[in-house]
Amino acid sequence: MKILITGGGGMLGQKLIAGLAKVGSLNGKKIESISVVDAYKQSQALDGFDFKITSKIVDITDRAECEAMIAEKPDVIFHLAAIVSGEAESDFEKGYRVNVDGMRNLFEAIRLISNDYCPRVVFTSSVAVYGGPYLEVADDNFILQPATSYGVQKAIGELLLNDYSRRGFFDGVGLRIPTLCVRPGLPNSAASGVFSNIIREPLMGIEATLTAGKDASMIFTSPRSAVGFLIHAAQMDTSGLGARRSLMMPGIYATLGDEIDALRRVAGDKIVGFIKEEIDPFVQEMLKSWNFPKFDAKRARSLGFTCEDSFDELIKTHIADELGGQIPGLTK
Repeated sequence: MKILITGGGGMLGQKLIAGLAKVGSLNGKKIESISVVDAYKQSQALDGFDFKITSKIVDITDRAECEAMIAEKPDVIFHLAAIVSGEAESDFEKGYRVNVDGMRNLFEAIRLISNDYCPRVVFTSSVAVYGGPYLEVADDNFILQPATSYGVQKAIGELLLNDYSRRGFFDGVGLRIPTLCVRPGLPNSAASGVFSNIIREPLMGIEATLTAGKDASMIFTSPRSAVGFLIHAAQMDTSGLGARRSLMMPGIYATLGDEIDALRRVAGDKIVGFIKEEIDPFVQEMLKSWNFPKFDAKRARSLGFTCEDSFDELIKTHIADELGGQIPGLTK
């Protein structure tokens, strides 16, 4: 079993590698190698695994580089590479070049390599493909009407995934992954970063800025659950997907205010005291354009996808996975 991960140098890609190392196989086939490609040099260790792992810098906007990447005929391709929401909105051309043209280059490289090659392709889409006005509770049947360039780019990716799968060029699964929370590491340029920032930094005893109103809402899942989604999608029976290859993943609905309440329940008033409010008009406007409702992920759940049950549990998962079960901020 050979695996390719585009955008594998990022946080989710690194956690996916660790998750694959734990399971050791997909569909009963032992993982022999993982090729990790990213636009930037990666610093993570590549040894200590039971399979061969290689790392390359690849520009997916270059068709020839995509063709070279696919020449080894990986059995499973996790397509995580993307320009995130805030950057895709502020740099229109770069967003389309990477998120649409780059994806098309990858898909064309798969299509053209040979007639007997049909890998499983798992594509990380986003809840940003949706847009209002919403129903009180939405589901997979809700219309795709994205309100940002990033959302449009992900929706285009889903349509391409459907069509290339329909034509038999590959076996695709699209995952509309909720916002990852709590996202470890440093803040990135995603507008949704505020949802993690106000949890992650206070737990460490570091001041965090609340850049949007407490009524801003989002759908969340943990990095641990997101890895579970990806691994499940790589081995699931896709006959149940029919022509609609993309699924809304299970998640926890919460507002920024709900997050702060959960943080208080889990970690106490001292930790919540590290949050200060300073509204950023850009972030506020982008989150307002999303304004997500509750989602019924019945379709995904029926196909075996699962996640946490509450935002309190998301915080506890972060403490367990990233902080060694301790809350450093309580000692500061």
